[in-house]
Amino acid sequence: MTTTITIAEWLNRAIQTLRPATETPAIEAQALLAHVLGLSRAYLLTHPEHPLNEVALESLEHLLKRLEQGEPLPYVLGWQEFYGLPIKVSPAVLIPRPETEMLVEYALAWLRENPLRRKAIDVGTGSGCIAIALAYHLPDLKVLALERSRAALQVARENLIQFGLMSRIYLIQADLLNPVGIACDLICANLPYIPSPRLSTLRVIQFEPREALDGGSEGLDLIRGLLEQAPPRLTSGGLLLAEIDASHADVLPSLARRFFPRARIEVRPDLAGLPRLLVIQT
Repeated sequence: MTTTITIAEWLNRAIQTLRPATETPAIEAQALLAHVLGLSRAYLLTHPEHPLNEVALESLEHLLKRLEQGEPLPYVLGWQEFYGLPIKVSPAVLIPRPETEMLVEYALAWLRENPLRRKAIDVGTGSGCIAIALAYHLPDLKVLALERSRAALQVARENLIQFGLMSRIYLIQADLLNPVGIACDLICANLPYIPSPRLSTLRVIQFEPREALDGGSEGLDLIRGLLEQAPPRLTSGGLLLAEIDASHADVLPSLARRFFPRARIEVRPDLAGLPRLLVIQT
């Protein structure tokens, strides 16, 4: 005899299972259930008596086990919302963070104020989230999206296809700006910036790709290389935006000044008040 399990019963059990593994067990359990059933969270909460069939239960138990073992929810679901868009992710790419939306917001505002500037570069594109958010909201923008990881480029390609942006975002396997022979109006970058010694203390390193996090001994290897290569690739009056680690807020402006001696350089805080965005206006 088959025992019927309802939405409410499964959620209660899943929340108890996840409680030791996450700070948001209810949210993650609801997200998992909504994903498997193809229903909204609102429906789940207003129809607690809805029964779950055996196929759904089997899938739920498999995915719940992955969450219980600490795997991040976006990898389990296969996507993460970024700037209002569902971005496909896999363990080959860093999970897009809300802090990075600040870079997109600043870039979009600047591009809208400068309607003749429509050539951009996204360095270290990963899943393609920054390039996609920019091109999605500006239909006349063209973006070179550079990434050294072939596996990450495949994820980015899947995202471009999903959003119909293959004709305006050009994916190139590259180490920083090396293959770029033209100057663009905007350079965006969310490069690895965590100092290597700190990585071992972070839980994120258990599941997300080390190469997308490790910025070298001081965390500055990649961004230093970007600043060195960027001047000839940025048009006069152009803009460079780079997400940074808060610990680099004091050193990066002076480092940037070596390569952009006449530029306006500042570091802007995120919503938590932490230094987050290096802004270089040439």
